[in-house]
This record gives sequence, structure tokens and C-alpha cells, in this order.
Amino acid sequence: MRQHGFDCKKLFSVLGFCSMIIESRVTTWAFRALWGLTFALSFALSAPVSGQSDMHNSTSWSGVIINSGCTPDEAFAEAAKCTDKVLGGRLVLYDDTTRQIFDLDPQDKAIGHLGDSVTVGGALEGNAIHVSSLQLLTAIGLPIDQKAPAFSLPDQFGHEQTLESLKGPHGTVLLFFRSADW
Repeated sequence: MRQHGFDCKKLFSVLGFCSMIIESRVTTWAFRALWGLTFALSFALSAPVSGQSDMHNSTSWSGVIINSGCTPDEAFAEAAKCTDKVLGGRLVLYDDTTRQIFDLDPQDKAIGHLGDSVTVGGALEGNAIHVSSLQLLTAIGLPIDQKAPAFSLPDQFGHEQTLESLKGPHGTVLLFFRSADW
């Protein structure tokens, strides 16, 4: 195919296709329709697969069990209404690190934990955690006088820091702060 001084065969060998140089409008329309259909099908077929993969990604979330009538802003402000028992209301997990609320399914493991700080294990599907475990957070951090475990993490400048590299001549106070209202 040759049109307006372009050699389509050379262009095809470089780019892999020749959509810009097509002799008829019908062929151009057909090419665009086929390309659009291919894109739409690849998107449609990937959506169910990505949804299924969420179900297999078990992980855990920490937060507070609140009632479903509470917003993330109210939960962050620790509004009393978030821990009120609501007739017919559902229990949800407020993740104070990400300020997200997750539905809990099934509810039976969360019953009796309204207002408690917990770690919920399970699989996420959409906005619902399919609960496999629920544990109360009884303590945060290390007990007094317990040595910190060895660690290696990047600092704000990307430099690797370890417990040893942070130690000073009189010891070290190390604070990990997991969330803040910046």
C-alpha cells in the first residue's frame, strides 16, 4: 500500500501496524471498531479476575469496632455516637491509619467488641472484610525494659537505618507513630 509518499510496508515493519495510511474510510472505521472492541473486551475480562484475586489476598487490618451509623470523620474525632449500640445497626471496622470504614462479614466475631481496638484478619472484597479472625489489641509497643528487635528501615532521606546506627552514647529513644492528622 502506498499513499501520499508513505511506504506502508516499511512503516508496518517499524511500528507493527499501519493505521494512519489506509486507503478506504470503511477500512479505517473497521480498524477503529476492532481496536475499540479489543480494548473493551480486555478491560471487561480483567475486572472479574481482579475481583477474584481480592478474595485470595488475606491480610489484616487494625482499628476500632464502631457502629455503621458513624462517618470516618466522626470516628476520627472519637464521637460518642460511634460506640452507641444501634438497634438493627451493623458493626464495622474503622481503620484509623487510613481513615476508612470496612464492613465486616460475618458479624458474629465482632459482636461484643463495640468500641474495642482490634486486629481483624480476613480477605477484602470490595469494601467488606470476610472475617477469619478477630483479636483484641491488649497492648501496643514493647513492655518497659524489653529490648527492641533488630530492624532495618529507610529514613526520610532514603538512607538505611538500623537500631545500631541510631544508638547514641546514652541510649536511644525510638518512637514509631502510626498515624497523625497532618
